[in-house]
Amino acid sequence: MNLIQKLLLFTVMFSYTSLYSQDSSLQQDLLSLPTKYFNKLQDKYESLGESLDKRAAKMLNKARKSEERLFKQLWKKDSAKAKELFGDVRTRYAQLQSQAKDRAAKLTVFSKLYSGRIDSLTTSLKFLEGTDLVPASIREKLPKGMEGLSALQGKLDQAEIIRKALQERRKELAAALANSGLGKYVKDFNKQVYYYQQQVNEYKDLLKDPTKLEAKLITVLSKIPQFKEFLTRNSQVGRLFQTSTNANNTSSAPIVGLQSRSSTLQSLQSRFGSSSQMQQVVQQNIQSAQGRLSQIKEKVNHFLPQGGSGEEELPEFKPNTQRTKSFWKRLEWGTNIQNVRGNGLLPSTSDLGISLGYKLNDNSIVGIGGSYRLGLSNQLRRLKISHQGAGIRTFLDYKVKGSFFASGGYEINFFPTLRGVRVEPASGGAGINLNGRSQSGLIGIQKVVSLNSNLFKKMKAQVLWDFLSYRQVPRTQPVLFRINYNF
Repeated sequence: MNLIQKLLLFTVMFSYTSLYSQDSSLQQDLLSLPTKYFNKLQDKYESLGESLDKRAAKMLNKARKSEERLFKQLWKKDSAKAKELFGDVRTRYAQLQSQAKDRAAKLTVFSKLYSGRIDSLTTSLKFLEGTDLVPASIREKLPKGMEGLSALQGKLDQAEIIRKALQERRKELAAALANSGLGKYVKDFNKQVYYYQQQVNEYKDLLKDPTKLEAKLITVLSKIPQFKEFLTRNSQVGRLFQTSTNANNTSSAPIVGLQSRSSTLQSLQSRFGSSSQMQQVVQQNIQSAQGRLSQIKEKVNHFLPQGGSGEEELPEFKPNTQRTKSFWKRLEWGTNIQNVRGNGLLPSTSDLGISLGYKLNDNSIVGIGGSYRLGLSNQLRRLKISHQGAGIRTFLDYKVKGSFFASGGYEINFFPTLRGVRVEPASGGAGINLNGRSQSGLIGIQKVVSLNSNLFKKMKAQVLWDFLSYRQVPRTQPVLFRINYNF
């Protein structure tokens, strides 16, 4: 065997070893994915689909009731027009839900409401189902995961079909009842349609960010060349553009009405000359167009609702973005600390509190909380930690302007060390037996500061006046300063 043959043999063996090592490493990455990920995939997306179905049905029910109220008011003025314009509202809404479900079920290739996350995950599971990169025990569970994803996509399609139907209905009623004097009821119906649209947009945005396990699966599969070709041929985006690069697969026929690439290049060369000159001119025009497009996009996004699309119109009212959120997402957990100087009967203390707020709307938060009072003694050199009581709190915050809020609340504080203590007034007279309890009525202002922290989202600095402090025995501190941190 001569030197050239030895080099060729070494090159082939090295290439084979590298490819084998790469495939083995990728397979180990896939096998390292927890089995429970594939077990819970179906349950996770079925649960998300059921949540979307329930909340969308709730919003649709509110739109139906709003339209029924509009029908009753129009009936009082013009019964014939009311019957012609509305008919049987309840039956029509039931048919709308049924028809939306049937239409969504007939969508076999392209969805009404596209989700890149669902598309990529479904294609990934289909790829794994047809390969031996994962054990048979995992491949058997993949169809259930795909069923969950398909069911969720169906719910999104149904919601999108209903959204468009309600949007058309809103335009129809606005045109028919423009001069009817029922502006109040028309506006109420428009509100329900708007909130339904925001509900659909919220779920669409929720599906944009994959979980860590989903991101890991896509990252591992993206290293496999066969998966890239499979994704191009089988994903919704790939089917839309038909850009398969597989050598064994012939290119699809061009879409009717679109100019071919070769004819476009020939036309450009005839106008601008050589390819280098053409490339320079095209690049300059593209940069100019991108800059102009960015300006237009910023102006359009300034007027569109958050998460909206060009089909949505500006609402005729100030929307409450909290209305379409679930109960748990409207909760706000927080903790706070407050230092209180001592007096003749009580040592210096630190109140450690925890709070739970509920966002009524974008400007108002109401909540409850509790506190624990830690005694620190009156002398710094003789620091002594002691239990000094606890408290129950209620609060209401209202946004005044920008990041400033008006705050108010009522609190009851318990001091076990003062229970049964008798206080004799300095001016004489009957003494007072303390019950170990005091009340606080608080009003004040707070400043909210956003924090770039993984634990806390924002900080609130409060200055509060206790207008009930003057009647307490012993008298409590009238002005309080608190620092709150929200998770």
